[in-house]
Amino acid sequence: MIMQTVKIRNLMIGEGLPKICVPITGTTEKEILNEAVLIRTLPADLAEWRADWYEEASDLNQVTKTAGKLREILGELPLLFTFRTKAEGGRLAITSEAYERLNLAAAKSGVVDLVDVEAFSTDLAVDTFIHKLQKENVKVIASNHDFEKTPPKDEIVRRLCTMQELGADIAKIAVMPQTKEDVLTLISATLKMQTNYARCPLVTMSMSGMGAVSRIIGEFSGSAITFGAAAKASAPGQIEACELAQLRKAVHNSLRA
Repeated sequence: MIMQTVKIRNLMIGEGLPKICVPITGTTEKEILNEAVLIRTLPADLAEWRADWYEEASDLNQVTKTAGKLREILGELPLLFTFRTKAEGGRLAITSEAYERLNLAAAKSGVVDLVDVEAFSTDLAVDTFIHKLQKENVKVIASNHDFEKTPPKDEIVRRLCTMQELGADIAKIAVMPQTKEDVLTLISATLKMQTNYARCPLVTMSMSGMGAVSRIIGEFSGSAITFGAAAKASAPGQIEACELAQLRKAVHNSLRA
């Protein structure tokens, strides 16, 4: 199975070291822009704007304006736009129609490089929606988040395969471990997917402190992006970005020894 890499600006996802993505979780425009300034000082390969934290997220014009200001600060650093729904661990509930309008507005802004689309939590025809976004010259991460449990290995693989079939450029799953064995299940599922089925880059993680190891060993397991915290973690178990970069390098050097 030959996996395709994804190029975004000057960043190649799916080859080399796992890329570090740092979330922006400010609630006001000022906080958001301040976090972007901070990210420029960190070893970040891309930034994620968690728009579900933004108090003006329902105002499409304001979202577009803030996105433009983010681009000015981030320069050529790729920007991922994410509105994480309450059903998948985000801060706010949103209708499927509003979710579609918001993500399309972000894509049409011309300053966002990737958009996160939840593969299973909306009433949208996800494959059609992904294609709409891609026509706006953005890449799409199809995602799934389970904050309660870790599904069986074959179910994790099935969900990732489904995301590929929906047309995603990158497939992402995050699960919550209840035991150490659950962490190993996630890692094993990633390896199986990467070896046998992956046509696009994968992003996988086991959340909470127990699952933190999965955020470090992506180069070994087959996960192309890992998320590191700056001002505030956006999910349980995120490691501070500078520390994550050091750990990533240590794993890389060991694998190459």
